[in-house]
Amino acid sequence: MALLAAGCGSGGGGANSLVLYNGQHLELTRALISAFEQQTGIKVHVRSNDGVVLADQILQEGHSSPADVYLTENSPELMNLEEHGLLATLPKATTSQVPAGYSSPARQWVGVALRVSSLVYDPRQLKRSQLPASIFDLTRPEWKGKVAVAPLDSDFPPIVGAVIASRGGQAAADWLAGLKRNARVYQDEEAVVAAVDRGDVAAGIVNQYYWYRLRLEQGAKATHSLVYYFGNNDPGSVVNVSGAGVLASSKHRQAAERFVEFLVSPAGQRIITKGDDFEYPARPGTPPNAALPPFARVAHTTYDVKQLGDDREANKLVAAAGIGT
Repeated sequence: MALLAAGCGSGGGGANSLVLYNGQHLELTRALISAFEQQTGIKVHVRSNDGVVLADQILQEGHSSPADVYLTENSPELMNLEEHGLLATLPKATTSQVPAGYSSPARQWVGVALRVSSLVYDPRQLKRSQLPASIFDLTRPEWKGKVAVAPLDSDFPPIVGAVIASRGGQAAADWLAGLKRNARVYQDEEAVVAAVDRGDVAAGIVNQYYWYRLRLEQGAKATHSLVYYFGNNDPGSVVNVSGAGVLASSKHRQAAERFVEFLVSPAGQRIITKGDDFEYPARPGTPPNAALPPFARVAHTTYDVKQLGDDREANKLVAAAGIGT
């Protein structure tokens, strides 16, 4: 897949500039870059694509990568780069601004924003009392043809990783086999939430922000679906961490560190609460978008990023299950 240039271009620039490989939503990233450039005078050159694609690009480029900063939606891509020795240690003053569980234990990257996996459902087909208590219930026979998934979406493997962290690899393999029997497969999570809202399928596994974005796009009155969170520390409502790190090979280390520091600063975190991204800021005490319920009131399960790993086992299990193929 080709890298998509955005912002002010994809070149490397001079000493007062940096190159960002961006796997986050482009509109949010543009807003963050604009504020950072105005505050610091440092120019940010952007290459945007899916976070997994960009992580693979960095792995191929190795220490010759032109990237200075890598920003992505899910922690496993960052853990993968960390394991390969491609990220630099961040200043403690930066990583200490968010809870330790949302960042690299070795300070190789820092959490920037949070999302919660959830079940979007059609109340015309399912009563609240009929909703599953656990994501594991979706493998039961009564759910055949009633649940939608997007196994090839980069947001799906982290859910599998949460299942592995919760019950182990064999339980995750069994769960995927059950989903293969029961689930209807869609290309991505936007397609899942749209299908549920149309009434094509009763429920679907998605990150919560896809539902909020759909509701903003078509209006609350025209939105027929609802979002549901699994309780009792169920992996179905795992917290997914979007994060950023500085490349060990960065030729603009000071500028890169300043950009990552800005992302977790009060100013950067407030930008995350605006617009249509609907992610929770990782910095404690920063109120979320007004459309979102307070994070503490949302049922969610938090695993240490090291527990969630680098997605390699999750991807192997998805491939072995044959779901989506």
